[in-house]
Amino acid sequence: MGTITMIAAAGENNELGKDNDLLWHLPDDFKRFKELTSGHKIIMGRKTFESFPKTLPNRTHIIITRDHNYELTYPQCMVVHSLEDALRRISAGEDAFIIGGGDIYALALDITDIIELTRVHASFEADTYFPAINPERWELISEEYHPADEKHRHDFTYQTFRKK
Repeated sequence: MGTITMIAAAGENNELGKDNDLLWHLPDDFKRFKELTSGHKIIMGRKTFESFPKTLPNRTHIIITRDHNYELTYPQCMVVHSLEDALRRISAGEDAFIIGGGDIYALALDITDIIELTRVHASFEADTYFPAINPERWELISEEYHPADEKHRHDFTYQTFRKK
């Protein structure tokens, strides 16, 4: 297995979403997500997968669910029943991305090498949260601030963390 990268956007209090939906609309963040994950395997929970209007192009979706009767007919999707099963679908030297939701992020934190976090500079009402990033275990290696503009209602910062 290559590098496991967790990728997310979270509010100031680690908010991810509410009612299985995002709390903001950041077109540049969507573009960055697409650039980073295209051509790779993306690992997610069932609810995250079901929140998409359609499968994401040029990516293999690995969907984790406890439901052993859950089936999908999309050729670019694999259904597994644990994080360990998902990781077994990653070949030696192959990079993969953990894309959510909150439970999957919490489960995968220990096996993650890199965190690509878009920190949205606002607070939101949420029911799903990103796990806290412990500065004793994670080093911030880069960040890039973006002010709000006509397409982005909130300021945000791209942050990259590497496991120490």
